[in-house]
Amino acid sequence: MNNKMNRREFIKRSALIGAGTAAASLLNACAPAATATQAPAATAAPAATAAKAVFDWKRFKGEKIEALLIKNTVGDLLVKYQKEFEDLTGITVGADTPAEQQQRQKLAVEFQSGQTSFDVVYYSFHVQKRLFGKNKWVADVREYLNDPTMVAPDWDWNDFSAAGKAWATEADGRIDAVCNKIDYFILYCNKELFAAKGVALPKTYDDVVAAAQKLHDPAKNIFGFAGRGLKNANTILWTSMLLGWDMDAIDSKLNLNTTSAEAVECAKFYQNLQKNYAPPGVAGFNWNECQSAFAQGQLAMWWDGLGFATPLEDPKTSKVVGKVAYVVTPKGPKAQWAGMTGDGMGVSSFSKKKGAAWYYCMWASNKQMQARTLAAGAGSPPRNSAYADADALKSLVVPKDWVDSVIGSGKIGRATLPVIVPVTEFRDIFGVALTNMIGGADAATELKKATDEFKPILEKSEK
Repeated sequence: MNNKMNRREFIKRSALIGAGTAAASLLNACAPAATATQAPAATAAPAATAAKAVFDWKRFKGEKIEALLIKNTVGDLLVKYQKEFEDLTGITVGADTPAEQQQRQKLAVEFQSGQTSFDVVYYSFHVQKRLFGKNKWVADVREYLNDPTMVAPDWDWNDFSAAGKAWATEADGRIDAVCNKIDYFILYCNKELFAAKGVALPKTYDDVVAAAQKLHDPAKNIFGFAGRGLKNANTILWTSMLLGWDMDAIDSKLNLNTTSAEAVECAKFYQNLQKNYAPPGVAGFNWNECQSAFAQGQLAMWWDGLGFATPLEDPKTSKVVGKVAYVVTPKGPKAQWAGMTGDGMGVSSFSKKKGAAWYYCMWASNKQMQARTLAAGAGSPPRNSAYADADALKSLVVPKDWVDSVIGSGKIGRATLPVIVPVTEFRDIFGVALTNMIGGADAATELKKATDEFKPILEKSEK
């Protein structure tokens, strides 16, 4: 079975990403550049300059740093190869990998206290970019990028796509982090279930609903659809779906579009799928519960980030190996966009070991680690070089459908959450509304209540 991409085919397709239209153009086009909150990345020292300087990976030998990561595929990769960094630098790393929500709570509490137990922090630009930038919680890494003694000659800042640079850059030109991953929302489909009933893979939002109706069979423990239902986590699914109406929940001028006719229709779309075709208890599902149910063959469709693919192709944990179609987000009523998120790694402004922490960030985002991210199906690397890496190709653990989805999603990527300071409050408040809808509450009423509650919070944050 030729379900993996051979070298020639991969390189041919990679040309769309590396040399032509993505990672440079594919990912560049997806940069949330339409918002005024993301300025072009500042010019950093070119690699040629860095090569002439004296750079020493052992410069901070003997130091110990703490890294606050997240328990996800990228976090797992960083822990797996940590000894490689320690051997290279002589720096010892204490890595903590809590679940995403717990990690966000921990870093918020510590940053607000004015001191952190960690030197390196892995965080989500789509959730924390504006907050971190406003409070200057992470160090401006331009200091390092412009110092050739602090940049490995082969690290190459210019290998990062414009999208990756844009995510990491604040409106005032600060570069707060190094982008580690760009992710797109896609539709995971169980090909076996679709084929068994002769249902075509969805191309539109209406197709998604129709497929959910036809494939939903609770008596056999098969459910037509599942997505995030847990409050806070569910908001990003709704805002991703809203892009199909060609609308941002909060636009670049900070106008709330959350009670518009489009927002209500989208909420009803979300409600219908989750209330009528999802497993019992979906109101408590985050991505990991959805992933587990899909891996066990219980779901026909799951709408979430493409970085969650790896466990689905692992025969030790999955019953759907080789049965997954990675479908680019279907076309909505007015447009086709793939909701886009981004993660990065920064140096805590309160760290007393900033140099060693920067070395870790640099290693964690180097060409080899980015290629490993691609090979593991852990997300779309922001480095151009990752897509033509021979080793990544040889060890690719996901089928070519996944790579096709990366390519297709990159062409239509659009930021899925507003870049605002109170994005957590936004997710919490609208998350409650969405969870209530799963229970049967009226969509328009819930959105109005949530909007009325959130509006003064947004206005206060901008003063």
